[in-house]
Amino acid sequence: MKISLIQFAPQLFNREYNHNYIINSIKNDNSDIIVFPELALSGYYFLNREESLANAYDFNCDEMNAFKYLAEQLNKIIVIGFVEKSGEKVFNSAGLFFPDSSFNCVYRKTHLFYKEHNAFDRGDTGFFNVKYPDMDINIGAMICYDWRFPEAARCLGLLGADLIVCPSNLVTPLWPKVMPARAIENKVYLAVANRYGTETRDGETLLFNGKSALYDFYGNELCQAAPEGDAAIATDIFPEKTREKSFNPINHIFKDRIPEKYSVLF
Repeated sequence: MKISLIQFAPQLFNREYNHNYIINSIKNDNSDIIVFPELALSGYYFLNREESLANAYDFNCDEMNAFKYLAEQLNKIIVIGFVEKSGEKVFNSAGLFFPDSSFNCVYRKTHLFYKEHNAFDRGDTGFFNVKYPDMDINIGAMICYDWRFPEAARCLGLLGADLIVCPSNLVTPLWPKVMPARAIENKVYLAVANRYGTETRDGETLLFNGKSALYDFYGNELCQAAPEGDAAIATDIFPEKTREKSFNPINHIFKDRIPEKYSVLF
């Protein structure tokens, strides 16, 4: 199957522009899976909860229903980062939309980065795997700063993910060194859809570094976008090849684990 990663620069607070950009990208894409950056519908740099709430979406609102409709009509899995309002809480979330809408779900970012603590509640979904039989693929999600924690990708690997999607607004130069390791240590594909551009608030500028990339289960970079500029990068993946976790007749990356030896006393 084919996967596409969409790199662009969402405009802060410009919901209409961002929504239309995403809709057009989906309609012009011919892949089976398409992944957009973190907070793609709103831009990133919120200073407080009032701003995030003003740009939040309920998962059952009209805008979300438009993505659900396209997933069904185009037979495509769509992953989009957005601000989610749920009850009195507001989350940095990723919506996963499937051709069979009964599989639609939301992952809420577990590890909040920098000033996100001022605008979002900590995610409460935990990490989970979606087994989608119609395409014979298992998909898990994490968002941006979750990459810093090997436990995040390891949870998804242990749950059976073939592919980890990672909508991102990355600013550190370190992530390209680490993402391949996350793929190798769990023998999974890892798709990082990152944004580019800058956002300035209260005299501070964040520079997002693009380079959206797809890594295979040996950590090889299958495709990568430039640090700047809109891009739609695509490649084929073979999810079934991730499922044999043995790498010789004796060793198995998950069965060789000894969890009782990993406890840490503080």
